[in-house]
Parts: sequence; structure tokens; C-alpha cells
Amino acid sequence: MLPSHASSDGTARYRERFPQLREAGHFRQAPGAGELWLSSIGLGTYLGEPDDPSDAAYVEAISAALRSGINLLDTAINYRHQRSERNIGAALQQLVDGGEVKRDEVVVCTKAGYLSFDGNLPPDPRGYFMREYVEAGILDPKTLAGGMHCMAPTYLENQIERSRHNLNLEAIDVFYVHNPESQLADVSHEVFYQRLRDAFVMLEKQVKSGRLRYYGVATWNAFRVAEGSRDYVNLFEVEKMAHDAGGEHHHFRFVQLPFNLAMPEAYGLANQVSGKLKLSLFAAAERLNLTVVGSATLYQGQLTRGLPKFISHTLGMSGDAGNAIQFARSAPGLTTALVGMGQKNHVAANLKTALVPPAAAAEWGQLFTKR
Repeated sequence: MLPSHASSDGTARYRERFPQLREAGHFRQAPGAGELWLSSIGLGTYLGEPDDPSDAAYVEAISAALRSGINLLDTAINYRHQRSERNIGAALQQLVDGGEVKRDEVVVCTKAGYLSFDGNLPPDPRGYFMREYVEAGILDPKTLAGGMHCMAPTYLENQIERSRHNLNLEAIDVFYVHNPESQLADVSHEVFYQRLRDAFVMLEKQVKSGRLRYYGVATWNAFRVAEGSRDYVNLFEVEKMAHDAGGEHHHFRFVQLPFNLAMPEAYGLANQVSGKLKLSLFAAAERLNLTVVGSATLYQGQLTRGLPKFISHTLGMSGDAGNAIQFARSAPGLTTALVGMGQKNHVAANLKTALVPPAAAAEWGQLFTKR
């Protein structure tokens, strides 16, 4: 396994190799995360078929990204049946062996929570999970939500170990509990927060053992819906669970949620409540000194065409995809915007946006005014 982990010195060294991107504001320090420098655009690995041609294309794209100024890689153990993690591991190993990148320059993020297959869809999925997890004592069916989601400590611990081997990393830089709000389909909020606290206790132990550096939650609905909704999660309560698990110096430092032109709630919806305070997710995260990473920047391609002209007039990019990326990476409170890049030509196209400074806050805010 590749030793060490991302560091402030390493990510600063990486940043200095790309002066044009640096001067354009492409690299930002991650709040609360050891002064790591993160690229404003991160490479996502969700889409694509679980097959060999897609694997080869991903390895090329990841390598191109690391060579070009993208040092945040995002994946999950269930993405493409563990293949995406293995593609990151292969690409990073090749570049480290070739002396092109050092391990401490790259921030690798993964997630777990959903049941995951291994490489391919087995002919008997239920039988596979019974043999692999239930009969092995890793997963208690009572902790499953919706028949597909589990954040019990024993299960997440098992997934972390599998992810470390897939990624070929001694330490994962950021581990997310994946869509924890999935549990709320089956349990009360009280049970949910207790389960999350139990998971965080285990994750703090993983940090102490050197297997992780930081952890967080990667969500879809949790922080975008109104208070009182079934899927609603309060970030202040989540941070309290981390404080209970790890004390004042806990390692819960990252939050991920969708943020794009079609899903702007992290900025515009004041749904995070603490006492008399009602804040947006971005404002709450800033108050708690957490790093926010945005997913679904292009909304799986839906924001690459047909955008209103006023968006281009405000953000100034030449194409709709560039404007969608610029919108997300310019948001006050967002550190990195994730974009799926399964081919190396995607990397070159998306990095054109990073050469342009983010939109000024006043100009960006005009997108929310009535027209």
C-alpha cells in the first residue's frame, strides 16, 4: 500500500506546480482540515459501466487530472462495483512510481453505506450478500434500511478495509458515511442520530489507528430539504454526535451534498437550526469550521445544454458546462465542485474553467435576484 496521506506541505507543493491555476484561484484551503490545499474542481467516478474499457478510460482520466491540476479524487466502494476505487488506486500507483506525483499531494475521498458488489453483478445477489456479509457476522440484517443501506460500525469498518485495499492506500484522506439519511426510511430521527454517533465512535478509532485522516457525511437529500421532512438532517446535531464520539478535537471535517444551478438549497435555504439561529447549510458549515464539497455539479449532464442566457452573461464562460461548473466553484462556502470525468478529454475541457477566476460574490449573487 502507498504510505502516508495528504498533507498541508504536500498539497501546497502540488499547488505551486500550477502557477496559472494558482493565480486564478483554483486551489483553496479546506476549513478545519489541517490546511490542506484542494483543487476547486474534483474528479468524480460515479458514472460508467462496470467493464474493462471503462476501467481503462478512468485510469487515463485520473492520471490526466493529477498531471493537470486536480488533486481531489472522489469515489465510493459501491461505484461501479468497487471498480472506481481500484481505478484510482491503479492510476495513483503508476504516477507515484513514475515520480510524477507524491502521495501526500493528493486527497482521496471514498464512501460506504450501501451494499456493494465486487467487480460484477453476481447471478444471485441475495445469496452473495448472505454469504459475504451476514453469515460472516459482518452485517446484522436488523441494521439494514430499505434492504440496501447499513451504517453499523462493523459493516463500515469492513468496507473501510476493503476500500483501503482497492485504493492501495495506507490511509484514506476522507471517508464519508454515504447517504446516511437513507436510514430515516425505517427508523426515527432519535435512532438515526444514535446510529450515526456509533459510526463516528468507530471512525475516530480508525483515525487513531492511521487508516483514516478525516471523516464526514456525503448526502443527497439530508441538508437540502425543509426541517420536518422525513429525510431532513440537522448539521449541528451531526457535529454534536462527532463531539460526543471524539471530543473537542474530533475528525468530522467534511460535508458533501449536491450543489448546482438546479439544486442551490445549500446556499438559498435556511434550514439548519441551532437555538434561535436558522442558517443555510453553507453558513452552518462555516460556523462549525467544516469543509463543504459539492456533488452533481453538472447534474449528470443535464446542465451542459439549454441554460438561460443570463447565466452566461453573468458568469462569462463560453459553454453551458463551463457556466455550470463556474456557478458551483464560485459559491461562497463551497471548497470543491465534483465533476464526473470518465475520459481524459473531459479533464482538459473542465479545467478550462479553472483558468478563469471564480465569479465575484456580488456578481454571483445576482443569479438569485428576480428577473
